[in-house]
Amino acid sequence: MSLFGTRKHSWPIRLLGAALLSLGLAGAGQAKTLRLASGFDPQSMDPHALALLYQSRVLTQVYENLVGRDQQYQLEPGLALSWAPVDSKTWRFKLRPNVKFHDGSSFSADDAVFSIERALAPNSQRAPQMLGIKGARKVDALTIDVLLEAPDAMLPHKFWLVAMMSKAWCEKHNVTRPQDYNGKQETYAVRNANGTGPYQLKSYESDVRLVLTAHPQWWGQRGDVDEAIYTVIGSDATRLAALNSGQVDFVIDPPFQDVQRLQQDRQLKMATTTDIGTQYLAFDQHRDELQVSDIKGRNPFKDIRVRRAVYQAIDIDLIIRQVLRGQATATGSFISKLLDGHVPELEKRLPYDPAAARALLTEAGYPNGFSTNLDCVNATYRAAVCQSVASMLARVGIKINFVASPSSTFFPKLTQATGNFVEFGWSPGSDPWNVFNVLLRSKDGGGSNGAFNAGRYSNARLDAVVDAMRIEPDLTRRRQMVGEALAIVHAELPVIPLYRRSLNWVMRSNISVVQWPNDILELRWVKIS
Repeated sequence: MSLFGTRKHSWPIRLLGAALLSLGLAGAGQAKTLRLASGFDPQSMDPHALALLYQSRVLTQVYENLVGRDQQYQLEPGLALSWAPVDSKTWRFKLRPNVKFHDGSSFSADDAVFSIERALAPNSQRAPQMLGIKGARKVDALTIDVLLEAPDAMLPHKFWLVAMMSKAWCEKHNVTRPQDYNGKQETYAVRNANGTGPYQLKSYESDVRLVLTAHPQWWGQRGDVDEAIYTVIGSDATRLAALNSGQVDFVIDPPFQDVQRLQQDRQLKMATTTDIGTQYLAFDQHRDELQVSDIKGRNPFKDIRVRRAVYQAIDIDLIIRQVLRGQATATGSFISKLLDGHVPELEKRLPYDPAAARALLTEAGYPNGFSTNLDCVNATYRAAVCQSVASMLARVGIKINFVASPSSTFFPKLTQATGNFVEFGWSPGSDPWNVFNVLLRSKDGGGSNGAFNAGRYSNARLDAVVDAMRIEPDLTRRRQMVGEALAIVHAELPVIPLYRRSLNWVMRSNISVVQWPNDILELRWVKIS
């Protein structure tokens, strides 16, 4: 589970040249070094501080969870070999023996209990997915009990991406609590790491590059990548130039406009799948007056007619064809068909109809439209989509001031709900409860419910369904609850689903990978022939 985002970087020629020269030297004579390029920096090495896709891409190599995912993206044992309920409010996890942290110390129940408590602490962006977990207690050196507020049939899903950390290492470096990312806090865990995963962090230069090396004491079976060099190159053209010149081997985010050309290049190979995540537009629905607007004393987005007008003013099919070059699928559903409980009928979007949009605005009392900001991450394709949306809304009278921001500025706007109108994406696991809970459930004081509810939408009926979904053990009834929640969202439009990306990874022809639908490359399965 994670948000999509990036920073846009302007690389000085000297710095870029030095970085690419370093990549070339690292690869020379070392067939088992994988050189990756991406436009996105992971932001922080603290595994509980963030719930961002681009951080997870790195940290899943370094840190492990009690439960993992296999090559088919299904749950499998991770640092826990087995789990089962002891009673209605207790689950017992049997831990994997002989697991070593990167510093050589042994993983034990003490570390697991500590990590769960750390992930539940204030500032942890992993706490929302763990709602209902009260804590954990040690049973013996390799057994823990997880304590619940209520029965929870989906508990194992909640430990996906909840990293296990060394209690002693955290105490030694004064990082027993997660970094306050929104507060721009700097801690030892931001630039350093000590996990149990197949790769260990060798170095991290923020916004420049990150180097991972194979963990020699890892308990699992790994492919043949001994070293991975992850370089941040914000410019699409420069990133592809590095691939074409042989200075990098793999680009996880090739520009949409270049995909067809890259598919024809015999020196390269493309892996493609449909994203499990969705891109949305969210509206401010908790303020009585829109913060930045020429309309005073009112908030147009509180009116369903205005939200529907926005929906029908956007020709998403045209955006996909012209901006995303066909590398996406339009959707009207809040969740992907890959999530349990998906309702196929809700995939159909409302029709694109500018005339209907103008009529709805007039009916709502805004015949001349209104002005507002649209916040977006400054990734190239995201910014281009937002600019197209702004242009289409202008045609029906909604005047958009487009604001593109780097990740460090943009994502706090989601968690703190400071935006008027926001474009964002969410990449879930395979269970739908967490998507509803963090994006649309009413925000609570503790921060777990509605943690990424960017518009502070609140609907008591939806809250009740989402809360019941969390503890319902019967899959048939649970799927009915998912359907009911989807119907509420479809009718209320607290967010507008836009599209799901085609995930395209481009690489040298001698590289083999396993592609997950959440856009994370697992290095442990990479092979270089």
